[in-house]
Amino acid sequence: MRMHNPAHPGEVLKEYIEGFSITEVAQKLNVTRVALSRIINGKAAVSPEMALKLGKLLKTTPEFWLTMQANYDLWQAEQRTEFNIEPLFN
Repeated sequence: MRMHNPAHPGEVLKEYIEGFSITEVAQKLNVTRVALSRIINGKAAVSPEMALKLGKLLKTTPEFWLTMQANYDLWQAEQRTEFNIEPLFN
């Protein structure tokens, strides 16, 4: 089990766009203000399409955003799921 709670990509995105309005950034990304706000507030995930857009806008890579989302999702799943599965191989 992972030892820390990874940040939702929205938290990191919030830092990247500091000084710009959500409306302004949403327009540049060609998404609604609501869609961007949901990501920033951790209520929605970064999709592959959004990762491509963020990469282009912020001069990062799509992998940066998708890896962060995957790490967040995996940690969240580990916190709420208890598997009672024995390994296939000993």
